[in-house]
Amino acid sequence: MAEIIKIGIIGCGGIANGKHMPSLKKVKDTEMVAFCDIIPERAEKAAKDYGVQNAKVYTDYRELLKDPEISVVHVCTPNRSHSFITVDALEAGKHVMCEKPMAINSEEAKKMLDAAKRTGKKLSIGYQSRFRDDSVFLKQEAEEGTFGDIYYAKATAIRRRAVPTWGVFLNEYEQGGGPLIDIGTHALDLTLWMMNNYKPKYCVGTAYHKLNNQTDQGNAWGNWDCEKFSVEDSAFGFIVMENGATIVLESSWALNTLDVREAVTTLCGTKAGADMVGGVRINGVKHNRQYVFNPDFKAGGAAFYEGHKGESAADREERMWIESIRNGTDPVTTPEQAYCVTRILEGIYTSAKTGDIYRFD
Repeated sequence: MAEIIKIGIIGCGGIANGKHMPSLKKVKDTEMVAFCDIIPERAEKAAKDYGVQNAKVYTDYRELLKDPEISVVHVCTPNRSHSFITVDALEAGKHVMCEKPMAINSEEAKKMLDAAKRTGKKLSIGYQSRFRDDSVFLKQEAEEGTFGDIYYAKATAIRRRAVPTWGVFLNEYEQGGGPLIDIGTHALDLTLWMMNNYKPKYCVGTAYHKLNNQTDQGNAWGNWDCEKFSVEDSAFGFIVMENGATIVLESSWALNTLDVREAVTTLCGTKAGADMVGGVRINGVKHNRQYVFNPDFKAGGAAFYEGHKGESAADREERMWIESIRNGTDPVTTPEQAYCVTRILEGIYTSAKTGDIYRFD
């Protein structure tokens, strides 16, 4: 029988309940044995809903890390605490899955990356958009050279009026930003992954506070509190990579637009292009004729998740994360890749504040 992997959950709020814990519950030969939250009632409820019998409950994550039986920790706290909790967990000998974004800035993300290298423990960041059926298919096409040299791409995370009004999403101190760091990060990660390009040269960014003070809001989750809305409502970036490739990044929680798409990418290469409108559309020219190819995701499957049909992206992410630990392989999302995402997000925010080009070292 396979060894039971024992997991501790740090942060038992929305993302833990909406993604991590339900998906981990489905992974064979794993147990959630400890739960930590600064609000004890949340940790207690999580232990009751997802934990083993007699699961331990903590309000101090450092006490959870002392448990030698726990080999894996999931960090599901607000962005500001990702770095120091992750570093402490790695130093305590735990493998860590940290929810996205990696950290609030590149300095904090680098501490996480260095700690993973120093301890030899695995670190992955929760970019579940990679694990969707459409993303898996598009990645396979990219790896097979379908698109040739991808020199232009768009990373899109646009909501019309869907500002998250719960938790600390609107708090710049705790989160480090708004839609750019929250959902734009998914689109950027997906785009860099498809391009397999992690060498940015410079970027220009803009961030807007245009709609966050409006009282006539029409928000999907009810009206937001204008007094607490300290982050941007939309942000945009223009990124040039070292090889000359260009990425346009669009993100918003509130924008007067009907072009609403979230965590998707558009790729333009020398051989073909693709987007994620209505699934996947691949376009090109063959035998002097333009073509559009729309794969059918209702049947068949890819080797990437052979034998696991019907999994959600979150389920697939958690399963493959645990498999990387068992097999001693790299996680699908490596800390080096996530660090690059954070560097670019920081560059866009910095450019937006200074009004100048941000150049990467």
